[in-house]
Amino acid sequence: MSSKIPGVIQNVDPQELYDVMCGAASQDPALMEKSTFRLKIMLDYFGAFDALHEIAAQKSVPLPVRQQSIIQFKNAALSHWRSRRLVSDEHRIRIRQRCLSFLDEPDDIIAECNEIIVSKIARQDYPNNWSYLIPDLRRTIEENLRARYSTAVPDERSALVLVRSLRLVNEVLKEFGSIKMPGGMKTMAKIVEDLHLDFYGYYAKLGPTITSTLSPETVNQPRVAEDLTISHLVFKCMVKMTTWVWHRPTMDEVAKFLDWAKQFFRDSAVQLQALSELRINLLIALRSANANVDAIGRRNIDLLTRHVRVFGKLFRRFQQLDVKRFVLLEGCSDLVFYYWSKVVQATNSPPEFVEDSPDAVFPVRFLVQAMVLFKENLAQWAPVRKDGSVNENMLSKDAVENAVQLLVTRFIPLNPSDLEEWMADPDEWVNEEDKENDHWEYEVRPCAERVLMTLANQYKDYVVPLLAETFKRVISQPTTDLASIVQKEAVYCAIGRCAIRLKDVIPFDQWLEHTLVPESQETNPSYPIIKRRIAWVIGKWVSDSCASPKNPTIWQVLVHLLQDRGPGSDAVVRLTAVAALRECVDTIDFDPNIFAPFLPPAMKELLALLAEADNLESKRRIINTLNSVVERSGTLIVPFLGAVTEPLPNLWSGAGEDWLFKASLLTTVEKLLQSSQEHSRPLTNIVVPLVQECLSPGARLQLEEDGLSMWQVAMRNAVSLDSGDGGRSLLELLPIALTLLAEDLDVRAQVIGIVESYLILDATRVLQLCAVDLFNSYVKALPQGVSSDQKSMLGTLQLLVQIAPPQLWAEPLHVSGLFPLLMKPLVDDNISVTLLTEHVYVLARIVLADRDMFLRLMSAASISMNTPEITLWEALLDQWWQRFDNMSEPRYRKLAAMSIANLVSTGRPEVLERLHSEIFNLWLDVFGELKEAKEQADGHAGLEGPAITLFWDRNEPDSVFYQESQDTPERTRRQAIFDNDPIRTVQLTAFVAARLQEAEASLGGGNVIQTRYLAKADPLVIQQIQKLLASGL
Repeated sequence: MSSKIPGVIQNVDPQELYDVMCGAASQDPALMEKSTFRLKIMLDYFGAFDALHEIAAQKSVPLPVRQQSIIQFKNAALSHWRSRRLVSDEHRIRIRQRCLSFLDEPDDIIAECNEIIVSKIARQDYPNNWSYLIPDLRRTIEENLRARYSTAVPDERSALVLVRSLRLVNEVLKEFGSIKMPGGMKTMAKIVEDLHLDFYGYYAKLGPTITSTLSPETVNQPRVAEDLTISHLVFKCMVKMTTWVWHRPTMDEVAKFLDWAKQFFRDSAVQLQALSELRINLLIALRSANANVDAIGRRNIDLLTRHVRVFGKLFRRFQQLDVKRFVLLEGCSDLVFYYWSKVVQATNSPPEFVEDSPDAVFPVRFLVQAMVLFKENLAQWAPVRKDGSVNENMLSKDAVENAVQLLVTRFIPLNPSDLEEWMADPDEWVNEEDKENDHWEYEVRPCAERVLMTLANQYKDYVVPLLAETFKRVISQPTTDLASIVQKEAVYCAIGRCAIRLKDVIPFDQWLEHTLVPESQETNPSYPIIKRRIAWVIGKWVSDSCASPKNPTIWQVLVHLLQDRGPGSDAVVRLTAVAALRECVDTIDFDPNIFAPFLPPAMKELLALLAEADNLESKRRIINTLNSVVERSGTLIVPFLGAVTEPLPNLWSGAGEDWLFKASLLTTVEKLLQSSQEHSRPLTNIVVPLVQECLSPGARLQLEEDGLSMWQVAMRNAVSLDSGDGGRSLLELLPIALTLLAEDLDVRAQVIGIVESYLILDATRVLQLCAVDLFNSYVKALPQGVSSDQKSMLGTLQLLVQIAPPQLWAEPLHVSGLFPLLMKPLVDDNISVTLLTEHVYVLARIVLADRDMFLRLMSAASISMNTPEITLWEALLDQWWQRFDNMSEPRYRKLAAMSIANLVSTGRPEVLERLHSEIFNLWLDVFGELKEAKEQADGHAGLEGPAITLFWDRNEPDSVFYQESQDTPERTRRQAIFDNDPIRTVQLTAFVAARLQEAEASLGGGNVIQTRYLAKADPLVIQQIQKLLASGL
């Protein structure tokens, strides 16, 4: 075989490609692997797609080879259809022509692939480059329909071509119907214009054929199956066209089709009723006669069932897209009432008539469609319209009450299959129940519950008294046999679903005390049905704020249901109680002190259930509840830290690659850290390995964000870097943080916060361990970071300089090159004003912390930057003055004033030369702010509060300073840093006066400053400075 030459596109060898496809379709694993590898290379050859399509089109080629060829074409060619490197215009023309040669293809796999291929190519090429596609398909359908129904002699090829053509049209309509761009929508409008009348006429002829020919005597005939298939495909095309039109009533190209769409709806409503009655009567007749239905007959029944269901999908789609217009359609109310009448008929029929099966008299899916249509239309029959007027079309009281009775007695109760699934796999049954809450439109029981809720909302004056009376009757009757237990469970379900409407008529606390408590302790083997619903209804009433979680009896019942393992209980009850516990805990009115007596048994049982759970979904449910209990219990959870963390390692290792469950476990640890706060020190032993695991190569993609979040919470709640028992230390993770800080832009913002927390917790120890490594990370991160990250990093450096001894950070600043990096933007003046200001803050902090160290750093930077020291000083002082006006917070302006005073005290001539101008002006500005703030405070002394906010001396810094550390030990540490800041503790005038004296002394005393540097100063300015220094501000 030839090898691929880099940069050169080779022409495919059709014979070699055929041989490769034969090998790829063979049963020899070695040959198949070799051929597959070669195929991947050859697909990058010019002409490969055309040759592949040609192989698939040749019926003389073995079927597996043809199937493999068209599958490979579908998977590879469509994404490169526009590529001139692989496909020429001639290839595209041949492929498009060849696509229509598959209309008589007998193999379904090849035909289905061709449908996708045609639709995807049409999306790009129709109508400009494939103008004949729709006309050719339209002509083919017309000719074969005429031929089929003009003779009684069956023609299998004609039927096949007809079906394949209709499937192609359906797929093309589906593809163009999904386009949102104007050009594609205009093309779709043109397709609708070309096809809608023809297809409308086709179905007008085909529809009556079904109702006139299908009977118990003809159900097993093959021609009936063909007629049903053809009719079904024509109608599906119509559905796609009309729903597309219905969804775009304001589009200019669509306006002319709206009346036709409405007519189609009216005709479809009539046809649906005819087909539905035909189907019901046919199946009843077949059951009554015990008729023999063969495979063709079963297929015909399935086709008829699917055909009836597609009508329901049409109506539901119209309703979903615009319910206000839907209810105004002619015949809409009659249609919905017809659907509801089938629900009533199903209720009055033998139970075996209702099944989730295509050959049931009343398939569950059909009934669900009926209920959903009825539910969504109830608003139009509400007693009072939204504008407050009385609705003349409202449902009667009898109709509403009958609907409620039907739902509660027939569709909401658990059926035998539900109970069988419950017993077979309790864990999975609970999981499926939760899913039904999200997919209620597809299951009859949850759908019935939603219909009941809507009836209660729209007809509360009828439904509430009825449910209240039903409730009183049910709780007063003995419940011992399975039938009465199932019916009571359904009533409890109704009460839970309609809690908001019933809270004023049902005394929940009384019901709880006198009925639910005794029932929760019942040992009847069938009582898990009731107990599960008791847990659910408590959770529903409390979460809907219809009952107060401050009632201790609620916790008594739920904890009992959690721990009950005797007769009358099972895993479903316990898992439902787990969910209910979470709903009750996650409420505004939850009081941890009331829950406190129940916390020990609740924690014990949750941990026991966690160990017993058979699948990860159940474990995740329990973990989520555990997390909520931990979070809402606060420090009450501290005694249980060991018990909660003990099973976590085994749960973690057992979860494998179930990342969602592992994320739940990380949330558990995070909640424990948040709740235990200063008591969280023992958790270090589990935090460290979990963070290491989350940031390992195999798990990082899935768990990095959760792991970093937990790490940050651990740092904020820590009181020491060590676990306290000689175990793990948070310092073990610091190298990981520094690596991420230097290299990972995506998580840098989070890592900056973590590093800052390390410094706030124990800056001395961190710097002793890795000061140079820390600053090296900053050297790598600062130049490449986004501006927000750069600002955060500079803020962290300010904190470090403020709280750590200079001898720990000064030399590493130079050795790492970080100090020159801080100076360079001041010299180059090439970054934003905001960041330049932040650079000045950091340098000001260094000056304030140790001016002599700053001088040495400047001198060393001059050498490393190969820049004269005078240039560095001039750049620094220029930026210091220019950025002063950008310092919005008074505390930073005071920092600038104090730090420049420290520089003055060094006697550096570069600094003193600016004393009479920039530095005096800077001090006067800050002194003025201090004086104004003091006068305002004095003027409002004795009043309840000042007329304006005194920004100079706020007791609290801004929220950015706290970095979301509220309610953690780190908040206390940050507050201490703020309170002990020299900016807040040192009197500025005394500080400046002392620094001026030191400057005088550094120059040998006498009046050197006055004669050398202040000779040009305005005497009034000097006098003002002297007066302010004496004022004691």
